[in-house]
Amino acid sequence: MNARIALVLVSCTLSVATGLVLSRGQGGEKVKKARPVIGLSMDTLKEERWIGDRDLFVARAQELGMDVLVESANSDDTRQLRDVESLLTRGVDALVIIPRNGPAMARAVEMARAEGVPVLSYDRLITGAEPDLYITFDNVKVGELQAQFIADRIPSGGKLRLVRIYGAKTDNNAVLFKKGQDQVLEPLIAAGKIEVVHEDWATDWTPENAKRITNAAITKAGKGIDAILASNDGTAGGAIQALIEEGLDGKVIVTGQDADLAACQRIVHGSQTMTVYKPLKLLTSRAAELALKLAQGRPIIAKDSTDNGKIQVPSVILEIVAVTRENLRDTVVADGFRSEKEVFQAQK
Repeated sequence: MNARIALVLVSCTLSVATGLVLSRGQGGEKVKKARPVIGLSMDTLKEERWIGDRDLFVARAQELGMDVLVESANSDDTRQLRDVESLLTRGVDALVIIPRNGPAMARAVEMARAEGVPVLSYDRLITGAEPDLYITFDNVKVGELQAQFIADRIPSGGKLRLVRIYGAKTDNNAVLFKKGQDQVLEPLIAAGKIEVVHEDWATDWTPENAKRITNAAITKAGKGIDAILASNDGTAGGAIQALIEEGLDGKVIVTGQDADLAACQRIVHGSQTMTVYKPLKLLTSRAAELALKLAQGRPIIAKDSTDNGKIQVPSVILEIVAVTRENLRDTVVADGFRSEKEVFQAQK
């Protein structure tokens, strides 16, 4: 048995026993560079959320002594595969991939493994392949927090009429958000306490598609809608635009996720009711630190694992928190994620 195969077997054994994982793509033979180069392959930079991820990740990577090559695929699977190929050709030491489409990016992992380059699946899970590591937030809990917020507002002795806007079908996170939502909502739907008047998936998470779904819901069910369970802040914004056009702004509960600046401002004004704060500074900082270890073939402690349909991917899972007008200052402002001035400056 050669040394590389032995290392893989040791890695698997240690992973089961202690949560210790090693960079499978690199084995023990990785030559440490003075400045490792990390490839960051992103689905999109159209949303504020992802611009923040890029900037925070690059800044932390540079602090750690790394260079980062960034590519954005503009929500195009074929282009993202080309981006990964380009990054590999340019000699990156590790890949961080934010996939648009989890199954489609399995090919990217295969290409990286063929070149001996480890892969960190960032925030969204790459399925049907063998990425070395996955870092994310507790995405099922995100859905649970959103749904529980609505469940807590069912009128006493009455029924709540709900519109559900899911994320992109191609995003495994959207499936996990829905799973968490379902765990809370399904018993209430069965008990007749919640009526889902309309539901649909928002292709590519775009506000335009969320607005279309909301318009369809109002056409179908009229203006007697009590709540919109939007799976992120972008889709919440699209839904709210439809509500504004119908004179329903501020009269309907609207959830979200990501604590986008516009969403925080909408919460202050009463158009949006809640968001889920995922501390991006923590995510990007930990991801950069893990990318460095992967690039250098150093051991990583991953206490969790996630089934991606092919393997149990060693995983680092971070905590999240529900945010409303009452705790905006104690969460996103206190963490320095948003400033007091920018969140509250346009307050009515």
